[in-house]
Amino acid sequence: MMGSYTPLPLYTLSLPSVCLFQVPVPLKTQNMDPEYEKRLLRQQNGQNSPYSSPIPGSSPAASPSKEKYGDRFIPSRAGSNWIVNFNMIQDSPPSLNQTRKAKESNPDGGKDGLAYTCLLKNELLSAGIEDIKDQQPDDRRILVPKESRNLFKYYVPRRSPDAADSSPYSLSPVGSKSQKLLRSPRKAMRKISKIPFKVLDAPELQDDFYLNLVDWSSQNVLSVGLGTCVYLWSACTSQVTRLCDLASDGDSVTAVSWAERGHLVAVGTHKGYVQIWDVTANKKINTLEGHTARVGALAWNADILSSGSRDRLILQRDIRTPSLAPERKLTGHRQEVCGLKWSPDHQHLASGGNDNKLFVWNVTSVSPVQTYTEHLAAVKAIAWSPHQHGLLASGGGTADRCMRFWNTLTGQPLQCVDTGSQVCNLAWSKHSNELVSTHGYSQNQILVWKYPGLVQIAKLTGHSYRVLYLAMSPDGEAIVTGAGDETLRFWNVFSKTRSTKESKSVLNLFTRIR
Repeated sequence: MMGSYTPLPLYTLSLPSVCLFQVPVPLKTQNMDPEYEKRLLRQQNGQNSPYSSPIPGSSPAASPSKEKYGDRFIPSRAGSNWIVNFNMIQDSPPSLNQTRKAKESNPDGGKDGLAYTCLLKNELLSAGIEDIKDQQPDDRRILVPKESRNLFKYYVPRRSPDAADSSPYSLSPVGSKSQKLLRSPRKAMRKISKIPFKVLDAPELQDDFYLNLVDWSSQNVLSVGLGTCVYLWSACTSQVTRLCDLASDGDSVTAVSWAERGHLVAVGTHKGYVQIWDVTANKKINTLEGHTARVGALAWNADILSSGSRDRLILQRDIRTPSLAPERKLTGHRQEVCGLKWSPDHQHLASGGNDNKLFVWNVTSVSPVQTYTEHLAAVKAIAWSPHQHGLLASGGGTADRCMRFWNTLTGQPLQCVDTGSQVCNLAWSKHSNELVSTHGYSQNQILVWKYPGLVQIAKLTGHSYRVLYLAMSPDGEAIVTGAGDETLRFWNVFSKTRSTKESKSVLNLFTRIR
């Protein structure tokens, strides 16, 4: 009988009642790694791989990731600039004081650091540096733009240019260029002893900033004013003799100064007299009058003697004919004259006073030809450079603490450095472009400077009072310092070897053809 036909299913698939939909499951093979299968299931379900990082600004539960990430982390080196940033430094360069303090604390580290830097450049960057003298240390800093400050950069190493020159049997870990660099001669750093090689007692050595009581002659004899007496100490024999005693006149010594030939010594007194003594004959040959107050500064120019006094005058007299030749009065200071120095060419006289002024006079003027008013305290420390024509150094007192350098040919200031304490004396080395300064309040130290960089080469301490007096030996190697602690200390600070480099300063007119 014909009727409706309903096909029967060949099999019936029954699902659990809790399953709402069917998820296609990949066929599982026998060789599939279980861990890989788990990662594959996570990717098919729209979950991020644990080895990939999410997109910035979106959460993993948000919209599916737009980028495909693999199972390995490959760093992106785009924009790297490793070669430029190999010596990357801080944003703000150190100040001049910080650089100077670093050089003072480690004076040898500069050249050693330069050699190490050149060695690294040879080995890592194939710079090919053979001589360290060709590389000058520089305190300037190279600022790298912020957008390119990536330390590392993908770089295909090249063969070092000196690899072919290196012997295959060499036991050195560096190339031939670096070996030449390490063998290149370097100037040895000069060592300055921090302790004096001799100490002498100086009883009654006055602690007065405005006096000049110590001087060293060209005949290697030291003169010292102690109270009412002047004593001579021979550096050759260590013999001490008393030159004069002003106690019978009710006077005291305020300044001593040797003539250039070393046979005469001038003695300034508290009453305003200037006595001239012949050392070989051990007798006084003349007494110069004219000042109405104590004479604290003396300076010789051949047979012309200049004296500065508390009466604010500077007198210049020829000691050969003191009664015939009229004296020349230099007026300009408003307070006591405490510093006097003639230039090496004997053409200019520099004077400093308690009025904070520094004057420069020529041999014929009775008024200053140059006036410097930058100091803020008394100017006692004055020194002319023997190496650069017209270069003058001066130092200020407690309220100033500065060393200043002047071009007296043009009248322009050159440099200024704050020493941190009262500047009492200055003296240039005879053989190199260095100078020494002695200080009072509050550190009482002795400093050796390299000019024109004004880097401290050495710092000497030992005096417990202000180092008010300074003199240099005739050979230019040693100095003697005196202080209110009533001691004289001898130091080896300068080298006898003359520098082989000619000065390139515009002040040195003797190296130019005119």
